[in-house]
Amino acid sequence: MLHISSHIIIIDSEIDIHAMRSQGAGGQNVNKVSSAIHLQFDIAASSLPPFYKEELLKLKDHRISQEGVITIKAQQYRRQEQNREDALTRLSELIRSVAIPRKKRRATKPTKGSQNRRIESKKKQGRLKELRGTLDE
Repeated sequence: MLHISSHIIIIDSEIDIHAMRSQGAGGQNVNKVSSAIHLQFDIAASSLPPFYKEELLKLKDHRISQEGVITIKAQQYRRQEQNREDALTRLSELIRSVAIPRKKRRATKPTKGSQNRRIESKKKQGRLKELRGTLDE
C-alpha cells in the first residue's frame, strides 16, 4: 500500500510494476540483472478521490499519457528494491503536488522607473542605429 496522506491510500493492485534492464553503461551485471523499474498507474481506474483524478488529468506532465496513465521509470540505483522505492516515492510526490493550491497570478503595472529605463534604452539604441547610417555630403 502507498500512503499519500492520512486518509488517501493506494492499494498495490492499482499500481503496475515491472522490472527491466537498465539503460546506459553498466558493468558485469548490465546484461543479466533487471534492476530498473517501470511503474504504471491508471488514474481513471484508481480509487483516488475525484478531485485528485481531475487535477492529475489537468497536469501538463510528460509522465501522464493522453489516456490518463502515469508512467515512471526508475533506474537511478543498482538495486531493484531501491529503484522500486524511488518510483513509488515519485508517484506519491506527483499525486501530493496536485493537492497544494496554486497561487493566482495578480496583474501588476510596471513601475515608473522601469518604464523610464525601457524608454531610455530604446532611445540609446535608436541613436546607435542612426550613427550607422551613410554620411550625406
